[in-house]
Amino acid sequence: MLGAAVAAAVSYGSPPVASAEEERASREHVLDLLREVPLIDGHNDVPWQYRTRVANHVDQIDFRDTSAVEPPMHTDLARLRLGGVGAQFWSVYIPTSFGGQGAARVVLEQVDLTKRLIDRYPADLELALTADDIERIHKDGKVASLLGAEGGHSIESSLGVLRQLFDVGVRYMTLTHGSNSAWADSATDRPAHGGLTAFGRQVVREMNRLGMLIDLSHVSPQTMHQTLDETRAPVIFSHSSAFAVTPSPRNVPDDVLKRLAENGGVVMVTFVPSFVNDGVRAYFQRMDAERLRLSAAGVAPSELRSHLAAWRRENPGPKASLGDVADHIDHIRALIGTAHLGIGSDFDGIPTVPVGLEDASTFPDLLVELVRRGYSDDELKDIAGRSFLRAMRGAEEAARRLQASESAADDLIEELDGGDV
Repeated sequence: MLGAAVAAAVSYGSPPVASAEEERASREHVLDLLREVPLIDGHNDVPWQYRTRVANHVDQIDFRDTSAVEPPMHTDLARLRLGGVGAQFWSVYIPTSFGGQGAARVVLEQVDLTKRLIDRYPADLELALTADDIERIHKDGKVASLLGAEGGHSIESSLGVLRQLFDVGVRYMTLTHGSNSAWADSATDRPAHGGLTAFGRQVVREMNRLGMLIDLSHVSPQTMHQTLDETRAPVIFSHSSAFAVTPSPRNVPDDVLKRLAENGGVVMVTFVPSFVNDGVRAYFQRMDAERLRLSAAGVAPSELRSHLAAWRRENPGPKASLGDVADHIDHIRALIGTAHLGIGSDFDGIPTVPVGLEDASTFPDLLVELVRRGYSDDELKDIAGRSFLRAMRGAEEAARRLQASESAADDLIEELDGGDV
């Protein structure tokens, strides 16, 4: 247990500064908790780093230590260990530019890359397919490694491809990414479907039947609500924060958070600076306006990057912090409790990170901050991984029930949505 000095120091909202001794005691206590309950990070983009840096050649980046890689990466085996990470969802992300023909090939290449990376470090990583796998692998002292597909465009509007992704190990799929899919609206695109199409609703039902978690990060509020209307299993937000704290379209409104609690799902609070700090969000809006101004003035696309870099040097923006992330956790805790809270960093998928959360070694520092704010051990265990495990087991149980009474759906998008989709 924490010492009396640390226990007396916690004060929700405005904690006093702890001594170095108290900091060490608190951190060690957090690490002890993470030996009991796996810290499950909902989203990490290391696989895309391998694709863009070394064309998926796993031997060209030593994942034991990436500190010498340029530009720097946020993740490696050493830092996962220091961060107490017990389970990691590796994102098998592909850009929406692969939304038509070819998406299935590219996402399978990312699945293959991730599995080869896991196989290359068998003493440290092991593929996990179930909640029981996560707990078993964590007890064995390894990082349970799961696959999450970021963007429904990766299935090429095919339920058959969806099923094959599940069969090769994908355990969640984000319904959209930055643009609408052919059957669901994104949070950051002009609405095209009013949420989900008829085929989109069938995707939700088939994911439930398979036991693949539905990830609502990146989708519009209408898509969130319609998915919650349709789903028969818990859903997740793999890397989103609270809209009421930072009004980014990528965050989750309070009315959706309340429905998420009723659903038994979990929101995994992210570290993306513009999602957790309103000053950073506004700064990036200004930068987008500058990009549009430069384009309208005739600046060639090949020159935009250098112009924007110069603009940023002349207009340095604010920085997000670990405390900002904790503020989002505070809000969600107050609204729906920690039974529906987790962590989804988005490390190696973002160019900048909050001060205090520089890489995968810093997860315990966030939990130490929550200790300062008065969180109990049970609440810390929920946020670390217990809430996600409950949601995943709920999806697994729903799949067992549905598979006893339903066959695989064979609907085509053309049949349900009509036209040349």
